[in-house]
Amino acid sequence: MKKGLLAILLSASVGTTAAATYSLDPNHTNARFAADHHETSTNVGGFFKLEGKLQFDPAKKTGAVDVVIPISKLNSGNPDFDQHLKTADFFHAEKFPEMRFVSDEFVFDGDKVKEVRGKLTILGQTHPVTLQAKQFNCYFNDMAKKDTCGGDFAAKIQPTQWGFAAPKEAKLKIQIEAFKD
Repeated sequence: MKKGLLAILLSASVGTTAAATYSLDPNHTNARFAADHHETSTNVGGFFKLEGKLQFDPAKKTGAVDVVIPISKLNSGNPDFDQHLKTADFFHAEKFPEMRFVSDEFVFDGDKVKEVRGKLTILGQTHPVTLQAKQFNCYFNDMAKKDTCGGDFAAKIQPTQWGFAAPKEAKLKIQIEAFKD
């Protein structure tokens, strides 16, 4: 019995340490924001049911990610505010139905992912963004019966850089979980 358990643990750890491509799980992948509202409070919201791909090779310390963020999945908890944010005053969902974060540069500190450097496209404009890794891990997911990688990433961005009138600064958090293809 001990040998069987050891074999399972070894195969699970070997399976998650090889180079692989993963599909983002839309049920566990989201992008959230927090932005100042006229120096009175903080507006928060998120985009859910995101899709994309993750490539990860811990042995070579490389990674790439492509996250598609559909504006239609915006949810602030206030349907009227969601509709306002989708207008041309903000995300202009009719003309720009998605945002996208693309990176092929994972930065490591030892064996841990430290940051992901990439480009964020909003309103048809693309600018560099570095996401700090708050946590990142790969493991065998017993429930899904698949190798899984995921993590929490955060950055401060200047929305005016993409053409927003305000706010000057916002916090962006992207949480991903992906299953090996």
